[in-house]
Amino acid sequence: MERDERELIPEKEERESLAPELIRIGASAALLVAGLLIGGAAKAVLCIAAFLLCGYKTAIGAVREIAEGHIFTEELLMTVAGIAAIAIGEFPEAASVMILYSLGEVLEEAAEGKTERSVRALGEMKPETVTVLRGGQEIAVRPEEVSRGETILVRPGERIALDGVIEEGKSSLSTAALTGESKPRDVDKGEEVLGGSVNLTGLLRIRATAGYGESTIARILRLMDESAEKKSRFERTVDRFAAIYTPAVFAGALLLAFLPPLFGADFRTWLYRGLVFLVASCPCAFVISVPLSFFSGIGGASKRGILIKGASAIEVLSKAETAVFDKTGTLTEGCFCVTAVHPSEGTEEELLRTAALAESASLHPIAESVVKAAGISSDISRVVGAEELPGLGAKATVDGASVCVGNEKLMREAGAKISGCRHDCTTVHLSRDGKYIGHILISDQVKRDAKEAIRRLHGLGVKRTVMLTGDSEAIARAVGEELGIDEIRAGLLPEDKAKAMDSLLAGKTKGRSVLYAGDGMNDAPVLRLADVGIAMGGIGSDAAIEAADVVLCDDRPGRIADAVAHARKTMRIVKENIVLALVVKLGVLLLGALGFAGMWAAVASDVGVTLVCILNAIRALSPAAR
Repeated sequence: MERDERELIPEKEERESLAPELIRIGASAALLVAGLLIGGAAKAVLCIAAFLLCGYKTAIGAVREIAEGHIFTEELLMTVAGIAAIAIGEFPEAASVMILYSLGEVLEEAAEGKTERSVRALGEMKPETVTVLRGGQEIAVRPEEVSRGETILVRPGERIALDGVIEEGKSSLSTAALTGESKPRDVDKGEEVLGGSVNLTGLLRIRATAGYGESTIARILRLMDESAEKKSRFERTVDRFAAIYTPAVFAGALLLAFLPPLFGADFRTWLYRGLVFLVASCPCAFVISVPLSFFSGIGGASKRGILIKGASAIEVLSKAETAVFDKTGTLTEGCFCVTAVHPSEGTEEELLRTAALAESASLHPIAESVVKAAGISSDISRVVGAEELPGLGAKATVDGASVCVGNEKLMREAGAKISGCRHDCTTVHLSRDGKYIGHILISDQVKRDAKEAIRRLHGLGVKRTVMLTGDSEAIARAVGEELGIDEIRAGLLPEDKAKAMDSLLAGKTKGRSVLYAGDGMNDAPVLRLADVGIAMGGIGSDAAIEAADVVLCDDRPGRIADAVAHARKTMRIVKENIVLALVVKLGVLLLGALGFAGMWAAVASDVGVTLVCILNAIRALSPAAR
């Protein structure tokens, strides 16, 4: 089956599931119109038939909810209003209440289906089968059956099922489903690829670097499942409001219907007004549009490679007043290369190889660049006790000597006195048995859209941007000034970053929030401390992704600004829906109680406002204007 056909199936099934409901509503509407045209006794019969045909499922739903302990529901409200309207002879109104309510339910289901499709599209990133090479044969298996280290074949047009490294072949990949980026990415032998990408041109042999459960696809799907379970303060407030509001309006409708007649007023007139009050007060617009707005916001963000873990994260992100960034891998590429080697003794090659051996156990990007530049392979046996020191560097015993590789703090701890020139770039210092033996210069590049991202954040109302880094003051200052960052704090250990975040949180304006964007394992504590943590997910560590509230799939700083803009758009839509529903409903409630609005107006206000709020909520599926 072709990919395009697969994508159309959910939408086709959805249309087919709605068709019977639309036919039933259409038949009820036809009976209502016939009754109005014929008149007489037939009018009552046809209108009651229209009410029963369209309303029996609503009545069954009301009974089921009552059996489950949920008494005051919109289904009960509409059923009671319709039956009471029939009891006082308002047959067309009874039928119209149920027809328009049912139509509103169908429109709501269609709107939710559109939103769900945008999120469900992420699930299509997982292929049903993958071709794995076993015993020299090509075997089609489920992605879950492929183990780390196995080799898979991906032909042009197929989706890559697992994260891995290309062993053979070159191609162009579409990463649009992961990152929202339409431009294909060219890849060659030795490069890493992410599950979920589509192979566009050449045949690829890929060695899986993780099982399916640890792959990018699986992590994204888990994040989206989790997001649906996390409610925002607005959603919780609306739930509490509905729980109090619905019984209150039932009581208000009863008082309006039966209290004035006790003082001599016309019973039928006030019973009708009570029914109008009951119908107009239905909280559909609140209980539907608010969660739908958040769900649409999550789906809309996912289209751009921004995975938001729930409505609460949208709400907090929209209030961002301070944006805090890690430097390496967040604002800079994190792709380091050795640019110079300055030994204090021995040769450049000896210094570089000594550093590489000591750094061989480290996964830090700087360490990897040193190892790559040295090209070490078989002589790792010369190393004993290699150890990474977060925020400092690494140390190991090389050829029987204690070697430290890292920053100035590590040199001071090792008792080595630094000599030589200072540089405005990353400098890796080395000591052997407490004696300084030289340094290596490492360069990193600022990401191409980092400056624009900072500018956009300021334009969105973020008042303060801060960079926290373990790099030297000179390097941090150079990067910060280039990007236009307001405040730079350099030379920080992981615990120093946590303390810095605590001070920023303590100084924030009440009702506003502090966001933190980082990518490394040492960023995880700060990501959790921040009001909202943003992990640069493409190269981010598992710890950072798990700790974060928002995950960016493509590591572009511009996505941080996109996330803030989208969160603010979503919250604006939520507030618009709440205000619209309140104003219209209060107006019709007042007019109905005074006798200036009838059942038709009550139904129109309820269904009409709900429909407008639903259509407004769907706007959150589209990205915010840049």
